[in-house]
Amino acid sequence: MDISVVVPLYNEEESLPELTAWIDRVMKAGNYRYELLLVDDGSRDGSWRVIEALAATNPAIKGIRFRRNYGKSAALNVGFQHVSGNVVVTMDADLQDSPDEIPELYKMITEQGYDLVSGWKKKRYDPVSKTIPTKLYNWATRCATGIKLHDFNCGLKAYKLEVAKSIEVYGEMHRYIPVIAKWAGFTNIGEKVVQHQKRKYGKTKFGLERFVNGFLDLMSITFVTRFGRKPMHLFGLLGTLLFLAGFVIALYLAYGKFFHEAYRMTERPLFYFGLLAMVLGTQLFLAGFLGELVSRSAADRNHYLIEKTTVAQWQKS
Repeated sequence: MDISVVVPLYNEEESLPELTAWIDRVMKAGNYRYELLLVDDGSRDGSWRVIEALAATNPAIKGIRFRRNYGKSAALNVGFQHVSGNVVVTMDADLQDSPDEIPELYKMITEQGYDLVSGWKKKRYDPVSKTIPTKLYNWATRCATGIKLHDFNCGLKAYKLEVAKSIEVYGEMHRYIPVIAKWAGFTNIGEKVVQHQKRKYGKTKFGLERFVNGFLDLMSITFVTRFGRKPMHLFGLLGTLLFLAGFVIALYLAYGKFFHEAYRMTERPLFYFGLLAMVLGTQLFLAGFLGELVSRSAADRNHYLIEKTTVAQWQKS
């Protein structure tokens, strides 16, 4: 199998026939062996009936249906579990992503050696209320992660099969798949300018809350990727610094009390700042300690991705 196309969808019955026919034309023109996996994320319209009808006429089309709406991340994660193509391509079902981009994405993975290629909708047909927050979000993500992509949330992406099988997408982390892939050791991440088309049917399924959720998810993924396996390195350091600051304040006040002036330590505001710093420092240190206990008890605490090994040759010798 050359290419697996994963399409998460929610209430897209009108666009599915046109999208699948378009993908089929591109695949046949390039003489690719392919499979098209449509993941119905609990649609309330006739999307599943359309998928069943399409699958009956084209054996390359497969469908998975959720009992309820779980979100795009869940749909992608389940799709990755069921694909088998050497290159996995993801795209949205609303016809805003062009299947004509697939051959070039395929070549960037197979010929140029990229682990992951993310689309960049350089020219967008979205209102200003969406484009400006998107640019700010992408800028913040670049600064926080060090990955130089212009459009993290573009649905059109291509992956090596190994990448798709190695990462887990959960919550609303589909925005940060390149970050998750980098964390898993797949650092050769590329970008391709892709065509953005206006939505032809229906309406967007994402509201303004996606920007708030995106910021919170960015904080979460930044913490998990840097300190997920070593929480004490963050909380322990912050706790120690705060406690030491409070302790120094206490020593300063005690020295002044016994050697210079006669005053009650509790009458000085600095006393309460020092006390607060020591209490917060202790709490942060304990949070790091508890985080370490949880991390060491996790089922995947020793789960590492091995790229190559010479164990077989060593065992023979």
